[in-house]
Amino acid sequence: MTRKNLVIFSCLFLGKHYNTRMEILAKILGNGARVKIMRLFLLNKGKSFKNKEIAKRSRVSAKIVRKELSLLASVDFVRKNHSSPSDWFFNYSFKYAGAFEDLLIRSGSLDKKAVLDNLKKVGRVKLIIVSGVFIKHDDSRVDLLIVGDKMKKGRIEEGVRRLEAEVGTELVYAVFETADFLYRLKMYDKLVRDILDFPHEVILQVKELSTQTLKKD
Repeated sequence: MTRKNLVIFSCLFLGKHYNTRMEILAKILGNGARVKIMRLFLLNKGKSFKNKEIAKRSRVSAKIVRKELSLLASVDFVRKNHSSPSDWFFNYSFKYAGAFEDLLIRSGSLDKKAVLDNLKKVGRVKLIIVSGVFIKHDDSRVDLLIVGDKMKKGRIEEGVRRLEAEVGTELVYAVFETADFLYRLKMYDKLVRDILDFPHEVILQVKELSTQTLKKD
């Protein structure tokens, strides 16, 4: 836990209702499945989800989803949709929403190894760039750019689904063969330029696609 997170916890759970807040803390924090489910709701506040969809998007078993939803409902983090009882939605009146957004969304740093691990077997990857949700930049056109050769669509989709489970939201991504990407780069393709000319972070880059090559003339 980082120093910043410790400060968040100190501010959140000190006060005259200390015992109640500590009970909530003890319930909410505990395992990776819970964090994934919480991130899913925090990043999709305007949406409702059925158990099956939560399990699929978080890559958590249906049994664990039921258990975690019951716990999160007990502290008012989520609620059921009265018009559709099988749907769950984030409870906007949850007292500590801002603090947990700071803890689980805004303060989270990009795990470069996780990105590479989930995409390392998709083909001959030569360039991986992240933007959008990964660097907390809402105006980005894509969250992930993958460039390479002999890439397997199914493996890319599987890798992206695993990353989505980690970050808690659907990812917008673009995939190009190397020759196609270089052609688009030369022709000042709008999508490519919008990715490269705005905030982003390079996760993987081979010499063929050096930083100088990617710069606009």
